[in-house]
Amino acid sequence: QVRLVESGGRSVQPGGSLRLSCAVSNRTLIDYTMGWFRQVPGKKREFVGVIGWDFYTALADPVKGRFTISRDNPKNTLYLEMHSLKPEDTAIYYCAAQGSRGPLRNTENGYIYWGQGTQVTVSS
Repeated sequence: QVRLVESGGRSVQPGGSLRLSCAVSNRTLIDYTMGWFRQVPGKKREFVGVIGWDFYTALADPVKGRFTISRDNPKNTLYLEMHSLKPEDTAIYYCAAQGSRGPLRNTENGYIYWGQGTQVTVSS
């Protein structure tokens, strides 16, 4: 059974930093293309970033220069490092995995496995 479990979400003040983690239960899955998405209630889930099997990354424009996506394959863990957080970053953050070493997709299409999400709240 494949499981993705996010952690690290909490409340933080504007300008603060957080690191989200996504633990992957399947050793093979961590080698595949993985991404982070976020969703605000009432809005569509939006792309945040993606990392390929070759460690190439792509980030959404609103988070470029502030967020970094990385992976530690021996630890079966995906990370999202977030800095200079803004109130508009408030959302539930989800990690997702493709079922292959696919392209750096910036839409939900092609992501087969999803975590349950972790809440990030940026507020003073």
